[in-house]
Amino acid sequence: MHSNRSHLALIVPASNTVMEPDFHGKGTDFPWTVSTWRIFLESVTKEAEIRMLEEELPRCLAQITTTEPDLVVFGCTSAGSLGGLDSDRKMIDNIRASTGARAVTVISAMLAELGVIGPGRVAVFTPYAEELTSSVTRCVTKAGFKIACTQGMGLIDNGDIGRVTPDQITNFVREKMAGISADCVFLSCTNWRAIEAIDSLRSALGIPVLSSNQVTLKASRREVSS
Repeated sequence: MHSNRSHLALIVPASNTVMEPDFHGKGTDFPWTVSTWRIFLESVTKEAEIRMLEEELPRCLAQITTTEPDLVVFGCTSAGSLGGLDSDRKMIDNIRASTGARAVTVISAMLAELGVIGPGRVAVFTPYAEELTSSVTRCVTKAGFKIACTQGMGLIDNGDIGRVTPDQITNFVREKMAGISADCVFLSCTNWRAIEAIDSLRSALGIPVLSSNQVTLKASRREVSS
């Protein structure tokens, strides 16, 4: 029985194999029961993600409403970044209006955590192709942060993204950070095993390292506990 627990509804692309395990594995001491809702995403491209937002997300929210969640988490960083910060805020408002629940997006969670760290130069790394990497980076700059560097792996298949190992992420970031001065690193994508690379990167770089799933877990806990 979970009568003393909040119900968190987690929305992820159907091909995402990382965020749900992260929420269950890293969030086991959190006061919630998680139900996962999967929406179709053909590829990790701007066009496919727009279709997902316009066609799949409204149907998903209509179904979620019947479960009376306390919190809805939209778990796709790149899709959340496409319309910029105003669009992300509208998504939060739409989720609240559609479900009657509180809402967290990865973009809002990321910016909140960067705000805690304070002003500085952010290095942004992603598994995406250039278009989506630039979209996430624009959200960081529009929020008032400077960019130290930005680099994506160029992947558009979500299955390929989920198969990138933490060691591969660590090596990729360390190679691209050579000679770069930054105050913080953000590892973007909920289907990237970045949360498992945080400790090794923090130790190697000596600066704070954030990931999509890490910041979303923190933001979700704040919402549930408030």
